Order: sequence, then structure tokens, then C-alpha cells
Amino acid sequence: MSLLGVGSIIEAVGKVAGDLITTDKERMEMEIEQRKLDLEEKKLDMAVGMAQIDVNKEEAKSSNLFVSGWRPFIGWGCGIAFIYSALIEPVCRFVATTMFMYNGSFPTIDSDLTMQVMLGMLGLGAMRSYEKKSGVASK
Repeated sequence: MSLLGVGSIIEAVGKVAGDLITTDKERMEMEIEQRKLDLEEKKLDMAVGMAQIDVNKEEAKSSNLFVSGWRPFIGWGCGIAFIYSALIEPVCRFVATTMFMYNGSFPTIDSDLTMQVMLGMLGLGAMRSYEKKSGVASK
């Protein structure tokens, strides 16, 4: 699917042109033109992708915390939520219940979302490490 919506336009024009063409030579010429248009569309999509890669490279180079610090921020946020959900909240609840007879509730964090994000980041980090170890990261 094209980011620019060119694919649907090309397909519609191709259908209309296909109805108007009568000879084999005209059909072949039309198919050649269609393939040229498809190639141009792929070039446009690739140019958009390359531009995004360039933006990502510049982001990664920046020493500004606001620009390059969003990945660590997400990682630290997920890590803190995990530590609170897995360690701090259960221990505090246990201590409060056994020592102070507290029966109220403690604030909880929905760890489903934070675990999904954190495990996704860990998986991508492990994949990148494996690529570097295998020597294919620079290719």
C-alpha cells in the first residue's frame, strides 16, 4: 500500500485503459507503462523510507535529552513500573497488613501495557545485539 495513495489511482487508470485497448500490441505497451508506473511508485515509497531512516540517524546522534532521550525514558518508565508492580507494592502491602493491620488498597499500575512495551524493547535490543555479534549489523 502506497503512502501517497498513488497505487489506487494507477490501478483505476489501468482498468479504464484496459477496456479501451483492443490489440495485443496496445496491451503490451500498456503493460510496459503500468510496470514503469509501479516502479516509480516503489521508488517514491523507498525515498520516503530513506528519509525516515535519515531522521532516525540524526535523532540518535543528538546529545539533547529531549531529542535522543525518548527511548531511555520509555525503558526507565517501564522498568520503574515493573519494579513497583513486582516488588515495592507487594512488599509494602505485606508490611502494612502484617505490622500495621492496614486493610486498605494500594495504588496499582496496569502492568499489561508496560510489560508489552518493555518486552518488545528487550526483544529488539536482543535482536540488535545478535546482529552485531553475527557481524550483519553494518550490512
